[in-house]
Amino acid sequence: MIADDIWAKLLWAGLNLGEDDLPVTNAGNFYPIDLVRAVTLAWLFSGQRSDEIARLRVGCIRWQHDGAAITGDSDQVLARDAVCLLDVPTHKTGTAFTKPVDPILGQAIDAWQATRPPQPQFTDRRTGERVDLLFAFRARRISTAYINNTVIPMLCRKASVPAADVRGNITSHRARSTIASQLYNAKEPMTLFELQAWLGHRSPQSTQFYAKISPNTLAKAYSDAGYFSRNVRTIEVLVDRDAVVSGQAAAGEPWQYYDLGHGHCSYTFFEQCPHRMACARCDFYVPKASSKGQLLEAKDNLQRMLAEIPLTDDERTAVDEGQTALDSLLGRLIDVPTPAGSTPREIGIPATATLLPIVGVNQGKQE
Repeated sequence: MIADDIWAKLLWAGLNLGEDDLPVTNAGNFYPIDLVRAVTLAWLFSGQRSDEIARLRVGCIRWQHDGAAITGDSDQVLARDAVCLLDVPTHKTGTAFTKPVDPILGQAIDAWQATRPPQPQFTDRRTGERVDLLFAFRARRISTAYINNTVIPMLCRKASVPAADVRGNITSHRARSTIASQLYNAKEPMTLFELQAWLGHRSPQSTQFYAKISPNTLAKAYSDAGYFSRNVRTIEVLVDRDAVVSGQAAAGEPWQYYDLGHGHCSYTFFEQCPHRMACARCDFYVPKASSKGQLLEAKDNLQRMLAEIPLTDDERTAVDEGQTALDSLLGRLIDVPTPAGSTPREIGIPATATLLPIVGVNQGKQE
């Protein structure tokens, strides 16, 4: 891949290529500007190998609107509504195929075809056919090394970027990987199989070598996956500061009350209780509707805090899969002792399933 900032500068250079940017020989410019611009934009926009670009044929660009073929300079539809198609010749991983490309490339190729002098046919190096090569001039085809030896150095000079980076020299093939990765990481990205078809790969395994997930995309995917919220629940805890100050907490009296929604759990080690998501209403349970529960919430010196509760596999399944998994969890806990010692079966009160609430956590720096 080529870094996004470097690639953006190379794109700018290619789109703004002029006569003054062309390499000059003793006899002047060897290739006309329209040919050089078309080759350059083919490298920047087609995502094809240099060999395939050099072997493109006359008439390789087609335009369509709503599935109907139109001419590239048609005034019947707006340019943005037309789809530009590029016919790619047989290549090293597959047969000839057609792919959509940016209209900018189609317009550049059409401009070159309009001024291209008649040329003899050439033998296609891969198929052996006699064909009309698009990029030919003065009875000579362009070299497969033309992009590496001429186009890329020319763009680097115009864009004022080095011809090499930490990964090595900027080469024709690195553009293919760069374009593939950008399409894969776009706001509305191509799928791996769509990208496979666009690149002309025979198998998705080949495409995976080209499509690299960018750090930004990976970070967003990680955030969207909700790893923290899926594996941890945050529950509100009422801390009775009077019990702490008076020494009652040290004497073993309840001083922490975990809010279950329908009541409070006064078990100090609530996060270790196997019944925390399916409260069996043991002796540590304080119903909110009870007089004790109402007195608790009426206290003045209560401190509200948050506690993070890591979820077990069974609890995470209950959260993800809903009521059926929750009922299954209740069934497995029916004979598991509560912190008070008795089991839900012995207590005889139907367990109340409580999905511990997710509380937003700001992980940024505090101002």
